[in-house]
Amino acid sequence: MAKEATGLLQRPAATPPGAVAKRHYRARRLFTPYILLLPAGFLYVLFIVYPIFKQFDISFYNWHIFPGASNPFVGWSNYAKIFHDPELKTAAINTVLFAVITVPIQMALGLFAAALLTDRMPARGLWRALIFIPVVTSWVVVSYVFAYIFADQGGVANAVLSIFVGHTVHVDWLANTWTGNAVIWIMSIWKGIGWSFIMYLAALDGVPRDLVESSRVDGATERRVWRHVVLPAIRPTTMFVTVLLVIGASQVFTQVYVTTGGGPFDSTGVMLTNAYQQAFSFFYFGYAAAIASLMAVIILGLSIVYIRLMRKRS
Repeated sequence: MAKEATGLLQRPAATPPGAVAKRHYRARRLFTPYILLLPAGFLYVLFIVYPIFKQFDISFYNWHIFPGASNPFVGWSNYAKIFHDPELKTAAINTVLFAVITVPIQMALGLFAAALLTDRMPARGLWRALIFIPVVTSWVVVSYVFAYIFADQGGVANAVLSIFVGHTVHVDWLANTWTGNAVIWIMSIWKGIGWSFIMYLAALDGVPRDLVESSRVDGATERRVWRHVVLPAIRPTTMFVTVLLVIGASQVFTQVYVTTGGGPFDSTGVMLTNAYQQAFSFFYFGYAAAIASLMAVIILGLSIVYIRLMRKRS
């Protein structure tokens, strides 16, 4: 009897049913979100992650898409060719000019419009909608409209210019280097103001009103209020807008391809139009992949440096 009593005392206590239910509940709470995210994660890996890694892989080969064609490994030669390609040099300069010119103007005009369309502005809803409509308009449609406006025959720009000059003019805007680039810049700025406007509108709504009013009560001018109160408060938004606009500017393609096609003589081409031409006109898919991969690395590096500098400054 003593041995039986000792054995009973040494048996582990049975787990209460409530504890098992709690463990099952915690497991469901832990794993259910991941199970629900599996389809989206699978699609993300299939259509985003895999193409990125495949692009980097193709950049090291003389890649062909024809069935049965060999794809010899060429190493870093595609990347070395980038630095000796005069057409790509022109495309890189045009891409940098596009970013340097369009990004600051879009941000400045978007901030100005957001500051102007405050709660005291009459019909502010209508004006906000009018500013944002170009953002949701198709790039192809906008490009064709601007191509019509700046056409050499029957274009609106030439008609307006003829009124001011006093005689009929036929400026071939899209067939010249600087005028063609200017049309692309104007079009991109006009279409992109609404996006930065919405971002800054939300940021200005988040600026503490009591801080602004107290600065005015202390005698600060509007200029000093903006410089020392408003702009520092919306600095995170400025950092976010700058990074995304620079990334978008580096990916400029549709407006160039539709309006000028990169001409004349590739003088208005950008990096992506050059990569597209290399891939689908000359079938140099490895070289095109190298261009796109190098662009991705440069943009990532610049974005990281800019974010760190802004955080350090903050």
